[in-house]
Amino acid sequence: MNPADYLKTGERIDDLERNGLKIIQDPGRFCFGMDAVLLSGYAAPVVKKGARVLDLGTGNGIIPILLSAKTKARTLTGLEIQEESADMARRSVLLNGIGDRVNVVNGDIREADRIFPGASFDVLTSNPPYLPASDGLHNPDVPKAVARHELLCSFADLVRVSAKLLPPGGHFVLVHRPFRLPEILSGLSAAGVEPKRMRLVYPDIDHEPTMVLLDCIRGAKPRLSVDKPLIIYKAPGKYTDEIYTIYGY
Repeated sequence: MNPADYLKTGERIDDLERNGLKIIQDPGRFCFGMDAVLLSGYAAPVVKKGARVLDLGTGNGIIPILLSAKTKARTLTGLEIQEESADMARRSVLLNGIGDRVNVVNGDIREADRIFPGASFDVLTSNPPYLPASDGLHNPDVPKAVARHELLCSFADLVRVSAKLLPPGGHFVLVHRPFRLPEILSGLSAAGVEPKRMRLVYPDIDHEPTMVLLDCIRGAKPRLSVDKPLIIYKAPGKYTDEIYTIYGY
């Protein structure tokens, strides 16, 4: 098929500049950001050969698609509640010819422990909505509001299902906002999914962090190590060398 045959009205194909991979996006809905790319880079080292990976709230499938290039996972599954986004992700999988490893399920994160068997994934990833449902005005555009606010899934829901879908020793890797760290760390520990590794992401050396990356392990003992800061820009408009490496440039 011609790549254009995979598109619907308003969509475009973007080049991910890694292993020839491409992704279908709709600027009118929601396009992936740097947080998804950084999450894929942070998760990749814990995704061992033959691992079973589930991305909770996969959107257009960016994280499973990137991890298909960065890892030797056996299967990469994306779970997405919005049917239109799930359909877009499936078409990106077909476009890239990676359907033998990557699949997308249309379903609710809150029901993930009923959709999938318990302890059936070695690694979970998630780039969840960062803002509580009660926090500020919601975007009138539903897909963007769902991506940014906890309208369909709270962080507590995410933690609850992660504890059920991971076996002891399984990893839950996520990206979130630093201002919610007390709630995030305490919620994960209480559920037995212990935060073990953390990295703060700074736009530059003169500003406070805007993202936090966390690698958590089910059933691990409490002990958190903090990685060196990840700086995005070394000068206005110019990424640091590490960011270029994560992107694969």
